[in-house]
Amino acid sequence: MISHDFTGRVALITGGTRGIGRATAELLAAAGARVALTSRSAGAAAAAAEEIAAAAGVDPAMVTGHGAHAADPDAADAAAAAAAAAHGRLDILVNNAGTNPAYGPLTRQPQAALDKTMAVNALAPVSWARAAVDHGLGAHPGAAIVNVSSIGALTVEDGLGAYDAAKAALLHITRQLARELAPAVRVNAVSPGIVRTRLSEALWSGREAAVAATTPLGRLGEPADVAAAIAFLAGEAAAWITGANLVIDGGQLIGVGAPEVAGAPGAGA
Repeated sequence: MISHDFTGRVALITGGTRGIGRATAELLAAAGARVALTSRSAGAAAAAAEEIAAAAGVDPAMVTGHGAHAADPDAADAAAAAAAAAHGRLDILVNNAGTNPAYGPLTRQPQAALDKTMAVNALAPVSWARAAVDHGLGAHPGAAIVNVSSIGALTVEDGLGAYDAAKAALLHITRQLARELAPAVRVNAVSPGIVRTRLSEALWSGREAAVAATTPLGRLGEPADVAAAIAFLAGEAAAWITGANLVIDGGQLIGVGAPEVAGAPGAGA
């Protein structure tokens, strides 16, 4: 198992009550970090914080939950201020909150769905980065932002054009922020493939075996797979990495190769 040590560091995680955000909060709390997680529901955030602290075996004060709509800049500022007040500093921001209300051809999407998709997936991370910096991110060595994008940002596929375009914009935003916030804050992204979360459920539910068969590593991703990558980019092992995008997809982008040919180099007997 990879060892992470985040003792003395404070992480703010958007969309931290389930899926990748929840797994990241659990990993960082278990590794010694103080964690502030957000959700649209303050009650859900508080409940998740209590559960995560209990699972990590830490003082409940080490993990706090804050209600905030990801796409509301004022809510982002308030949550960052509350997190800094509760934990004394900010060292890590994980922009994990995402949504996908638009499915189908781009030209057939209602404007409201397009606006929401872009607001939550691409523009909100800028608001949260601004809020985090305004409330102390970068004041201490080792500050980092990790944005959660998608392998959809790196390809073209039917039905998910709006979501993929927003996530592609987030990759450019990642590089721009990395340039602007250096050297005080490193900014990187992860691009997960199909992970077993509620957001991606329509892509795998009822056909897990078929989806897994299209992946060289033979399985869907789990939230913990992505959380481990986020922890790497937020930690000291990635101290000379900024403006990068780490693909976590089990090989989905490269696809499944041709069947092994008997007698070919590397083929089994």
